[in-house]
Amino acid sequence: MDARKKFYWIAGVFLVAYFLPVEAERLRSGLVEAVVMLHEYAREHVLTCLIPAFFIAGAISVFVSKAAVMRYFGARANKWLSYSVASVSGTILAVCSCTVLPLFAGLYTRGAGIGPATAFLYSGPAINVLAIILTARILGAPLGLARAVGAVAFAVVIGLIMAALFRGQEGDEEDDFGWEEEAGGRSLGQHVLYFATMVLILVFAAWSKPKAPIGFWAFIYSIHWWLAGALLILLAWMLVKWFQKPELKEWVHATGEFMLQIFPLLFAGVLAAGLLMGRPGQDNGLIPNRYVEALVGGNSLWANFFAALSGAFMYFATLTEVPILQGLLGSGMGKGPALALLLAGPALSLPSMLVIRSIMGTKKALVYIALVVVLSTFTGKVFGTFFG
Repeated sequence: MDARKKFYWIAGVFLVAYFLPVEAERLRSGLVEAVVMLHEYAREHVLTCLIPAFFIAGAISVFVSKAAVMRYFGARANKWLSYSVASVSGTILAVCSCTVLPLFAGLYTRGAGIGPATAFLYSGPAINVLAIILTARILGAPLGLARAVGAVAFAVVIGLIMAALFRGQEGDEEDDFGWEEEAGGRSLGQHVLYFATMVLILVFAAWSKPKAPIGFWAFIYSIHWWLAGALLILLAWMLVKWFQKPELKEWVHATGEFMLQIFPLLFAGVLAAGLLMGRPGQDNGLIPNRYVEALVGGNSLWANFFAALSGAFMYFATLTEVPILQGLLGSGMGKGPALALLLAGPALSLPSMLVIRSIMGTKKALVYIALVVVLSTFTGKVFGTFFG
């Protein structure tokens, strides 16, 4: 950073500090809410939910070949297989709405069909495995499940509609990409058991105390740490027997990169959500609850459309949509509009829209954006009718 930029930053911080209305009660309560919300996140969600999820994401990035996924989008690939892979690619790639664009551009310009390519474009940022897990953990299982199912379904539906509307208008080249699957010394069954063990560790470590004191779920809760511990021992055995030290170092390194990339953004998002909207159920943030209720409260078609459209233009750094929505829900946002924002927001942003237009052209880009917003609106409306 050169001297001029440093001066501008210092001047900006000075002006904010100088004119900050510290006597305003809303500002003081908002600052307290931000700190308390960050405290609750650190105690309730980081160790039992995020840390295991980061290790799963790191394992996916290292041990699941991205090339093996991407090669299924070639011009001569089976279409059913292409859509199937495209619709779940986000669980493997774990990218945001802007990071996915170079991958999409490479697919589209090298001959991938517009259907599978746009299915991939939506799925890449929409089905981030960390985001799905955190959504279910923080916002509730129904919203987390609806987000996962809706995102997969959207990817397929959007791809099929785009293919039908622009049939024959493919990328510039016929190319099967020439990527080969990476060879590995482990069988498919060993990989499945390895990933299943980590997922179960996450499930049992994050198992919440049920409201009913007796029953099956209460019994699982009473032994959930024993189950998680037994699975940890099984995982340790697999790591010793099946993996080489360089692979394990690469896994830990990838996990650390995810943490360094996401934790600062997530903590900043939690602080911002607490400052602006306060903790769920509290009306102590800078934005009074009545404003949130007026715009996205209830389950009207307008509320769902406004949530989907505003989410489409906003840029959400990875996972920050979850604490922001937690604050909005606590301030009066309906569950339908919340799902509409979750389905439209991570997949689109104003910067990504501009890039998509430059890749596909104005007409295709507008159709794609409209499909995301319209589908998110109606899906939110339906979800809010049953779960609102």
